[in-house]
Amino acid sequence: MLLLLTACEGPASVQHGYRGTGMLQIYKPSVLAANAAIHEIPEPEPVDPPEPDAQSVNELYENVQVLNDLSALEFSRLMAAMSTWVAPDEGCKFCHNTKNLASDEKYTKVVARRMLQMTRNLNNQWKTHVKDTGVTCWTCHRGQAVPSGDWFNNPGLPHSQGNMLGAKAGQNTPTMTEVANSSLPFNPLSSYLVNGDNNIRIQGTQALAGQNRRSIKQAEHSYGLMIYMSTSLGVNCTYCHNTRAMGDWNVSTPQRVTAWHGIRMVRDINSNYLTELAPLFPPYRLSEEGDYPKVGCATCHKGAYKPLYGVSMLPDYPELAKEITYEKSSIPVNPAPAADLRY
Repeated sequence: MLLLLTACEGPASVQHGYRGTGMLQIYKPSVLAANAAIHEIPEPEPVDPPEPDAQSVNELYENVQVLNDLSALEFSRLMAAMSTWVAPDEGCKFCHNTKNLASDEKYTKVVARRMLQMTRNLNNQWKTHVKDTGVTCWTCHRGQAVPSGDWFNNPGLPHSQGNMLGAKAGQNTPTMTEVANSSLPFNPLSSYLVNGDNNIRIQGTQALAGQNRRSIKQAEHSYGLMIYMSTSLGVNCTYCHNTRAMGDWNVSTPQRVTAWHGIRMVRDINSNYLTELAPLFPPYRLSEEGDYPKVGCATCHKGAYKPLYGVSMLPDYPELAKEITYEKSSIPVNPAPAADLRY
């Protein structure tokens, strides 16, 4: 009997607003417990006492283009932390030719340089989403060279684009994790998280047909994105919306505003950083169709309403929040990835 009750675990709930206002979050304690480990943070690197007479970064190293505003001690400490965050097994050789640290021959070093620029940009220009909690490399990578939650354009399975009944318009294929295996349009991320041309909020403003392009089909695509976001954060719709009037900002929660900015932040990352880096990725880092990896809500959140449950690592690594304006990177087209590393 005890085994039967354990197997039938029911959801728990948290009321985060006045009763009757649609502000109830539902969750499963077992899921939170299972995911707890991935939201832990590593011990911060030890901080050495300052050395007033120490050499500068540019005096010690060549070709430091992003972190050259740090002291040599700050630079070395951050490099050690990045090894833990991104490549704990490979260490320095993941990005560097250890016999020539200045070389840009490995594409991973060029990507890491641009990602450092991106991290500082997020911590300064996107406080509307990351607030003062901010982000570090650990926020996405969690000790992995390739962060979980990255995604590619999804063309669907061979049978998902059409059959004897006609084209399926990219939906009714309930085997796609992007939309929680539902029958919704299964490629909403390409439509909404790379550029801002598509209107996510679909609500008709005209009674009759004609120029009114807001349709049920468009609403289903938007709903596919909402399902993805809900799954990525481990929340239900009422985390952002009031179900009495889903589109009404006046009765929505503050989290909806944060999510609005988050969508635009993700577009910025995909359009202005990862698109630029696409020519660098070797074939084994692309999809079967040759698409480059992109980020989404799941890349940082990994099932948590806040990445790392809101713990900030910036107090230990303030170097990643320095406000620096960078010119667009000059990226070599064909750096050579190391043949013995598959990342």
